[in-house]
Amino acid sequence: MLYLLLLAALLLGGYVFLTRTLFRRATCTGTAAVAGKTVIITGGNTGIGRATALHLVRRGARVILACRNRDKADCTITNITQETGSTDVVFMKLDLASLKSVRCFTERFLETESRLDLLINNAGLVADGRTEDGFGIEFGVNHLGHFLLTYLLLERLKEGGGGRVVTLSSMAYRWGSIDLKALAVDRHLGTGRYSWQFFQAYCNSKLCNMLFTHQLAKRLRGSEVSCYSVHPGVVRTELSRNVSLWQKLIIEPVARLLFLDPEAGAQTTLHCCLTEGLEPLSGRHFSCCAAQEVTEKGRDDAMARQLWAVSEQLCGLAAGGPSSGAPP
Repeated sequence: MLYLLLLAALLLGGYVFLTRTLFRRATCTGTAAVAGKTVIITGGNTGIGRATALHLVRRGARVILACRNRDKADCTITNITQETGSTDVVFMKLDLASLKSVRCFTERFLETESRLDLLINNAGLVADGRTEDGFGIEFGVNHLGHFLLTYLLLERLKEGGGGRVVTLSSMAYRWGSIDLKALAVDRHLGTGRYSWQFFQAYCNSKLCNMLFTHQLAKRLRGSEVSCYSVHPGVVRTELSRNVSLWQKLIIEPVARLLFLDPEAGAQTTLHCCLTEGLEPLSGRHFSCCAAQEVTEKGRDDAMARQLWAVSEQLCGLAAGGPSSGAPP
């Protein structure tokens, strides 16, 4: 009996420790007005993106759900409309695994929408495979598609004054690395059919998100646009929908017990969207609704510059890049 009590105490202590550290919750208290402003949320039809969209629509924003699946988007729009009474949430097709789709999306958006105030690079995945353009799927979707999307929309963000770019990264960047030579040859930052292989590729792509934000902030100096990267917490979403059945059987019980729900996972994104006076912290990384210190690899100036240059080439934005459409 004593051993059982000790085991129970140990498990309870571990649970309390984890919920106050790795799985800690925070609440956005930002009150910046967004009524009448326009927001793009990639992957806004599910998970953290959906929760973020719901909050911003409630506050009067016009929200563009930029995602692949129209049926899921229509369902989300119906639900948000019923909950808020607003009809200012719309679907625009965007497949981040296709640079052509990114260009088509931005062209349509710039033709039909007169302003852009918040760009939330929310979509992400853990999977193996290749994009339409032959890039590793995680590098292509989690980083490169968002890189091109942001690049093509920056001028519209600048026109409105005070725009913000919020990119969902992850604490997993700590385990990431970027081999630019391998990227140039293989067009991916990790691949393979085993879970540890595409988890490593995920970590690498999240490091790309960090360095992208770091370099973007430098390029935005002198403008009124700011940018932030976010660790949303360990959240129960569809991120791991592509893992095997036996892995889901292991992950699901832990997720239900410890992982944050999408509502909690959206709070730091909302903090970076709605907190006034955040501009001096442009380029910083946020978690639990607060700026965080990051490891040296997450603020490596040289690597950030090189990654930006390589990303421009891979998107066809620089001389010598692949022909993925005419440069802007």
